[in-house]
Amino acid sequence: FAAMQPCEPSAAFWGMLGVSSSIVFANLGAAYGTAKSGVGISSMGVMRPDMVMRSIIPVVMAGVLGIYGLITSVIINGKISAGSYSSYSGYAHFAAGLTVGMSSLAAGLAIGVVGDSGVRANAQQPRLFVGMILILIFAEALGLYGLIVGL
Repeated sequence: FAAMQPCEPSAAFWGMLGVSSSIVFANLGAAYGTAKSGVGISSMGVMRPDMVMRSIIPVVMAGVLGIYGLITSVIINGKISAGSYSSYSGYAHFAAGLTVGMSSLAAGLAIGVVGDSGVRANAQQPRLFVGMILILIFAEALGLYGLIVGL
């Protein structure tokens, strides 16, 4: 009987670091996007309260970024097991978590800036709505690309 070699103790550390970095950075991006867009919506709502519900789209898109981090964290956490978890898996899961988290952070920054400026501009010129939505979609795609690569 060959003795089973125990897994490297730091492997689980790197895997759990991937779990935490995924959710933390994704939620930072979601929080910034929500806060920055919310400021624009509040400012615009003073002059055009009829457009507030139409302008809530950037907040919803920013919230989806947090879901990307949650999905990745749950998947990585489910793959971490004691005794058979290799260093390779730990590093791979760390990289995946960091990829999703940082991509969602970057997307949240873009959504926040575009959402803030976009809803204010949309209040003054309603024809800008479609352009704002297209820019937001491309900003959200940055987080989606990170999710695809991370999984």
